[in-house]
Amino acid sequence: MSTTLPEVTRIVQRCEALFEDLHFEAVKEWKAAVPGRKAIGYMPVYVPRELIHAAGYLPVGILGGGDQIEVIQGDAYYQSYICRIPRSTIELGLTGRLDCLDGMLFPSICDVIRNLSGMWQILFKDKYVRYVDVPQNYQDNVGGVFYQQEMQHIRDDLGRMRGSPVTDAELNASIAVYNENRQVIRDLYAYRAAKPWQAPTSEVYLLLRAGMVLPVEQHTQLVRDYLAAAELVTRPKRDNARVVINGSFCEQPPLALIKSIEMAGCYVVDDDFLLVTRWLLDEVPTNGNPLEELSKAFLHRSASTAAKYDATREEKGVFLMKQVKTGGAEGVIFAAPSFCDPALLERPMLQDVLSQHGIPHTAFKYAENTGQMAPVREQAGTFADSIKLWNAA
Repeated sequence: MSTTLPEVTRIVQRCEALFEDLHFEAVKEWKAAVPGRKAIGYMPVYVPRELIHAAGYLPVGILGGGDQIEVIQGDAYYQSYICRIPRSTIELGLTGRLDCLDGMLFPSICDVIRNLSGMWQILFKDKYVRYVDVPQNYQDNVGGVFYQQEMQHIRDDLGRMRGSPVTDAELNASIAVYNENRQVIRDLYAYRAAKPWQAPTSEVYLLLRAGMVLPVEQHTQLVRDYLAAAELVTRPKRDNARVVINGSFCEQPPLALIKSIEMAGCYVVDDDFLLVTRWLLDEVPTNGNPLEELSKAFLHRSASTAAKYDATREEKGVFLMKQVKTGGAEGVIFAAPSFCDPALLERPMLQDVLSQHGIPHTAFKYAENTGQMAPVREQAGTFADSIKLWNAA
C-alpha cells in the first residue's frame, strides 16, 4: 500500500534539496533555459535585488558553504580569528562551484566583507564585482542622494552587461514583484508567530533559503503554496517558550542548530535570518522615481541590525523590542557567529535594553559548520524551562 506525502512535506523536501545543493544546479538550469541569461550573486545582509531583476538577471544569495564543505584553500586567504563565511565563500569560488555566476555584489556589512570584495576582484578578474556601500546619514538630501548614486552605478553596470540601459519602467515593475514577495514573507512570519507549531522555524528557514536561488516569482508562489499546505496538516501544539533569535543576520546558523533550539522546547516567533527577504518593511511605491523610492525605503522603513548604522544610541534595541512585542515573545536568544564583530559588539547594548524591560535572554556563539549541538540544545532547553518557571511564578 503506497502512502502519499502531505503537500507541505513535498514543499519542504524541495527547499531542503535546494539548500543542500552547493553546485547551484537550479541556477544553471535557469540560465540554460534561455541562452544569454546571467546570474549575479550577492552576500548578506541586503542588496537592492530589484536592480538585478530589472536587468533580466537572476539574483543569487551566496551564504557561504555551511557545514557541507571542508575549507582548504579558503583558509590560505583569511586569518583564523575571523568568521568562517569569507573563507568558505572563497572555497566555493576556487572550487568552481560559483562558476555559474556572472558577477558578485558585496554589501556593506563589516570590514571582512569589504576585504572579501577586493579579494574577489583579484581572484576572479573576468567576473563583475562591486562593493555596495550604504548611507550612514539618514537625510534624504545627503545619505539618500548618496545611496541613489550608488544604486545608479550598479544600474549602469548591469545595463552595460546586457547591452541596453535599465529603464525606470523595468525597475518599477521589478519593485512591484519584490513588493509581492516581501508581503507573502510577512504573511509567513505572521502565520508562524500565530501558530509556530504549524510552521516550524526549520521549515520557514528552508523556505527563505529557497528564495536565494529561485526566481522571485517562483519563490512567491512557493511560499503561498506552503502556507496553504501547512493549514491542511494538524501538528501537535506544545507548551514551548516563545523566543526571538537575534545576531544571525550574516553568517547563517547550521540547520541543525535551528532544529536543536526547537527540540529544546522553544518556538521561534521572530528572527533576523536572511534579512534581504524582508529588509524593507512595507511596500515601495511603483509610480515614481524607482531609485528615489528604494532609497527612502532604506533610510526610513528598513529593518535594524548591527550591520546598519544607527544615528543615535537611543535607537539600539527599539527594533528588537518591537519584534518581542509583536511576536508575543517571552525571551530572546542571542545567537551570533564566532568573531562577528558587529553582532558581538552590539549584544551588550541590546541585553541592557532587554534587562531594563525584564525580558529574559541567553546567548551563545556558533560557526556555520558547528557540528556539536548538544550544548546548544541543553542551554536552550534550560532557558525555555526557566522562562516557564518564571512565568508560572
